[in-house]
Amino acid sequence: MKRIYLAGPDVFLPDPVTHGDSLKQLCLNYGFTGLFPLDNTVVGCNKAELANNIKQANIALIKSCDIVIANLVPFRGPEPDSGTVWEVGFAQALGKQVIGYCADPRELKTKTQDMLGLGTTCDRDKLNMTIEDFGLSHNLMFADIIQGNSLEECLKYISTNIEE
Repeated sequence: MKRIYLAGPDVFLPDPVTHGDSLKQLCLNYGFTGLFPLDNTVVGCNKAELANNIKQANIALIKSCDIVIANLVPFRGPEPDSGTVWEVGFAQALGKQVIGYCADPRELKTKTQDMLGLGTTCDRDKLNMTIEDFGLSHNLMFADIIQGNSLEECLKYISTNIEE
């Protein structure tokens, strides 16, 4: 059974363990084993040690999986969670199959203008930096991995497009 690492900001939800269990059950319904970051039991003597141990445990989960599915929903702004984006890049560097989903399919430029309150005619942010405008839903470095707007759409995609 293929193992899927479930990347995303879901770990910050009010009840992330229950949510992670529901994501893993959905994976199981499609014949996959879901791996959620909070499956790790991690301890540390201080915040720095705990942070490093969480990172190392998630790295180990990513290395042990066959596929990464990333929730790339806007997180605290127009872009996805930076930790999730790091996991996407790391998994790709390892040669893992990486697929993403996002419930907000609007173009990145539109999301940025809207979330930063810039209006629809502004091409620069408040720091006078150009807003990326390639007509893609996400940054050009990983927009091509988006395969739907939900985990279930990604699981359906994998079931029909990725060989065992």
